[in-house]
Amino acid sequence: MRALVWFFRAVAFVALFGLAVKNSGPVEVRFYLDSAWTAPLSLVLLAAFVVGAVVGLSIALATVLRLRRELARLRQPSPKES
Repeated sequence: MRALVWFFRAVAFVALFGLAVKNSGPVEVRFYLDSAWTAPLSLVLLAAFVVGAVVGLSIALATVLRLRRELARLRQPSPKES
């Protein structure tokens, strides 16, 4: 089973690497106030993916921390039980 998983990982890596090589042409990303960034398309896609992952993980982390605080508060014995 492990060999099959590694095989699929290798196939996905080769496919994505080929896609990155084929899409290495420069693109211009324009920001506000007439600023621009020129980079290969694969780098722009990678940056967008990383930014999205960081934003998603930070939102998930905030939710997990809030729920852990609430759970800790609910686990505390009430004054009537003492």
